[in-house]
Amino acid sequence: MTTRPTPDAARLLVDCLIEQGCERIFTVPGESFLQVLDALGQQDRIDLVTCRQEGGVAMMACADGAMTQRPGVAFVTRGPGATNASIGVHVAMQDSQPMILFVGDVDSEMRDREGFQEVDFAAFFGPIAKWAARIDSADRIPEYVARAYATAISGRPGPVVLALPEDMLSHDTSAKPRPRVERPAQAPCPDAMQAMMALVADAASPVAIVGGGGWNTKAREYFQLFAERLGIPVATAFRRQDAISPSSRVYAGNLGYGPNPKLVERVKNADLILAVGARLGEATTDGYTVPPLVAEDRKLIHIHPDPNELNSVYPADLAICAEMDEFAESAALWDDGDPIDFDAGAEAHAEWEAWATAHPADYALDMGQCVQFMRDTLPADTIICNGAGNFAGWWHRYWRYEGFPTQLAPTCGAMGYGVPAAVAAALRHTDRTVVAVAGDGDFLMNGQELATAVQHGANLIVIVVDNSAYGTIRMHQEREFPGEERISGTRLANPDFAALASAFGGWSASAATTEEFKNALIAAEGRSGLRLIHCKIEIEQLAASGATVSGLRDR
Repeated sequence: MTTRPTPDAARLLVDCLIEQGCERIFTVPGESFLQVLDALGQQDRIDLVTCRQEGGVAMMACADGAMTQRPGVAFVTRGPGATNASIGVHVAMQDSQPMILFVGDVDSEMRDREGFQEVDFAAFFGPIAKWAARIDSADRIPEYVARAYATAISGRPGPVVLALPEDMLSHDTSAKPRPRVERPAQAPCPDAMQAMMALVADAASPVAIVGGGGWNTKAREYFQLFAERLGIPVATAFRRQDAISPSSRVYAGNLGYGPNPKLVERVKNADLILAVGARLGEATTDGYTVPPLVAEDRKLIHIHPDPNELNSVYPADLAICAEMDEFAESAALWDDGDPIDFDAGAEAHAEWEAWATAHPADYALDMGQCVQFMRDTLPADTIICNGAGNFAGWWHRYWRYEGFPTQLAPTCGAMGYGVPAAVAAALRHTDRTVVAVAGDGDFLMNGQELATAVQHGANLIVIVVDNSAYGTIRMHQEREFPGEERISGTRLANPDFAALASAFGGWSASAATTEEFKNALIAAEGRSGLRLIHCKIEIEQLAASGATVSGLRDR
């Protein structure tokens, strides 16, 4: 049998990815990009991670981009593969994370005939991606790949989708990769910094809200220095809790779902909001009420790397378009004028410490005590990955997100994110402890990626919180239509999750009491590979905020 060489176009595409610094690709293979799979098999610079469903593929790529600040890269096939992967594109867009999804497409001769699994990908992904396009010419592969990277990492980071016609990947070409592109460095205007410091000096009760697109370790360190020097309380945006060290003397806690009521009042009553990197979206602001959308006696300084975000929803008294790390460094090193000193930062931090300390509750398996035990047992730089559901609130409230990154969680509230994100984190940070936390409904959205974890030797702990219900929806159901006879569509009949993990080749344990959880966690920490703890809790224990079924019914 004659051996066919790898086509030029496919080899060029892989070379372009290598030039841009791509180290890992997540995929479910498809016949529409066999040429690329062949080219990837002929090199050793890019690690190819074979996954079990395209939703898991895209969420792993999204999480990888969140950790590296370079686009996470995914390859899927046309039609069903691309539509399955669309959830990850949506997460990357709303989470402001860089990602590139390559989609194997129909042959050019079949286009616009509703060929097998054909979708107009530019039209389909256009509303949920920063850019969606199709590469029709092999000679232009370097142009499209470089532009995809530049688009994904610039301004507000986000996803790009590129369709690859099957025949194009077999074309001859002599084109060469373009040089690696970097995120533009945009420093804040000195006049704007002067105006900002004047507004801060005039304030009586300022609050900072931080975290979001373009945030990195440098931004974290410098902004913390700035905030501590002035004593400004610092709240983190929804699921951006690693944007500042929780041990900082000015850390005030997180906004979003289930925040400290004292922090909510502090933000509502602030006469100056300093929003740095945060979009001030619906989740962070509780429907644009924390802080109020418009307030005559309140000033807003909004700093964001994308000009399109400034004044788009919240009217800013001072809008500064700058990179987060460049702004934070300028703020930390600013030394022009009289010293500014607030005591509110220390007060807010003490309020958060009290709120974030779990007190024993009358449950056989007390989730607050479990998270607090985790905090005392696992390394401080443990990466916590979660999807969506009330279960996540126990970690949001009681875990300390020390180090960056330590929180991988979808701000868009997508279920099924935790396990794929944990696989990506375990492969990216082999020297750190990685924990996926999932509800029973959440886990079965992408639990199949346990197979990927085992296949690729990922070390991770999975904690499944099982109350046999879609708990978040049940909570809302009890608020709106209380009563046993009104429960509709939220009950779940679950498998034995511990047995399921064993079937995948992992270690597992079940816990129905707090003591059983503690013993299981200690046993899991002493092992490697896939480890899963199946936590069986009562539906009465609805949320970390203290919401209970009986309490909602008795209102």
